[in-house]
Amino acid sequence: MGLTVAVTGPTGEIGTAAVRALEDDDRVERIVGMARRPFDPASRGWKKTAYHQGDIQDRSAVDALVAEADVVVHLAFIILGSHKESERVNLAGTRNVFEATQAAERPSRLVYTSSVAAYGYHADNPVPLTEDVPPRGSDAHYYSAQKAACEKLLAETTEGLDVYVLRPCIVAGPEATVLLRNLPWEQAAPYVPDPLRRLLGAVPGLRPVLPDPGVRFQLVHHDDVAAALAAAVAGDGPPGAYNLAADGELTIGDLARAIGAYSIPVPSDVVTVTAGLVDLLPLMPSQAEWIHAARHPMIMDTAKARRDLGWSPRHTAHQTLKAMAQARR
Repeated sequence: MGLTVAVTGPTGEIGTAAVRALEDDDRVERIVGMARRPFDPASRGWKKTAYHQGDIQDRSAVDALVAEADVVVHLAFIILGSHKESERVNLAGTRNVFEATQAAERPSRLVYTSSVAAYGYHADNPVPLTEDVPPRGSDAHYYSAQKAACEKLLAETTEGLDVYVLRPCIVAGPEATVLLRNLPWEQAAPYVPDPLRRLLGAVPGLRPVLPDPGVRFQLVHHDDVAAALAAAVAGDGPPGAYNLAADGELTIGDLARAIGAYSIPVPSDVVTVTAGLVDLLPLMPSQAEWIHAARHPMIMDTAKARRDLGWSPRHTAHQTLKAMAQARR
């Protein structure tokens, strides 16, 4: 008998690739995916996957989901949203998943996708980050603070389970374009009248501009995250935390060139001052807190995942960026 795997968030930017990888894994017999909106597994070519409609904020729905599973994979999470909404889903909902899995009789393994953000954006972080660095989070950045809080909660509520924590950097690729969708001009586009948009598009040499503080960052392809997740589901390596990142590093200048924008070098002090203003000014949108991610390099060492999980990314950072940019065009 193969594994039955329960997946929260099976239609998200990681979830789709994860289910596809589990579908292709002979060690997995059945997948049960729970999402808030209906979806048809057959329309995606999924043959092992059954759909449950439910919300991780509903404990009874989570209990029903995990009761069927040998392994629980928790992917449902809000990356960009208000403080209040993200707290409901990311903290309360995640608590439901962890506690329900611990209370259920059948599951023996839990795989949770955290983030490099769990380490926190701190000046004293080592470069590169290894899994021995504690996930401190950053109080000034809601997503970072919530990811760290979830890891703490996980350690407190899952005694006796084999727990795998995957910490990917920014996930990108043709099916994961959230980085590009949330660039300032992309957010403003729906509010620009069509005649003005066409006029701007006709101006020779007119391109968007991105400030580049020179801080390096990593990307990882969604299919490579899915491969690591499938390895964790099967228990290919010992339980624990695993950093995930593609080979190579990028700057905002690389991002700008990939999407046909200009980049302008800016001093790191400008980013620091701007981040301080974001922290001080009331009524700032929660998305503005992402400026903290540009203050310090968040470069991870992935030797543990390569050694213990047998994981190796098939896409470099530059290849991943190119694939994402082409899909967004």
